[in-house]
Amino acid sequence: MDWQAESPELWAFLGSLHCGETLSGTVAAIERFGVFVALDDGPAHPLFPGVGFVTIPELSWRRFEAASDVVQVGQRVSGEFLQFDTWNAEARLSLRAMQPDPFQTFTESIAVGQELQGRVTKLVPFGVFVRVADGIEGLVHLRDLTSTPVEAPEDVVQVGDDVTVVVTEVDRETRRLSLSRRTAGRP
Repeated sequence: MDWQAESPELWAFLGSLHCGETLSGTVAAIERFGVFVALDDGPAHPLFPGVGFVTIPELSWRRFEAASDVVQVGQRVSGEFLQFDTWNAEARLSLRAMQPDPFQTFTESIAVGQELQGRVTKLVPFGVFVRVADGIEGLVHLRDLTSTPVEAPEDVVQVGDDVTVVVTEVDRETRRLSLSRRTAGRP
């Protein structure tokens, strides 16, 4: 569809937006691929429930199962304008950009070698995820679960177990926290 010809008012509105600008509106629809936002300013979208659109990763810094765990239809939201999606004639927004990244804040106060208390949240074939703070999880690789090799994480821990871990690596760019139980002096 030629949005510029079909909806010149919408095209002009979207073209007037600037990256980093804050846009507000109401959640109009929640889909498996993202959330439509009816913006306070600007025209309606001729095809979609809203001119604003938030992709799933841009909803929150925290891990969640469904978009409805973060927002509800009818909820007022504010997001940072990321880009003009010319293919869909949408304003791509980020809700998480409006909040400080809890990972960056958390990692400012920890160091490699530091011992932390945590709770096992998920078992995967290559290790376990441990929540060490609200919204902050790190991975204990299978090789770092114990001082002796194990074949599966469930041989050592279960979801919900409280564990002591040591920070082995902090990657602020990729937001990854590597942990070890072996270096925490645990069997």
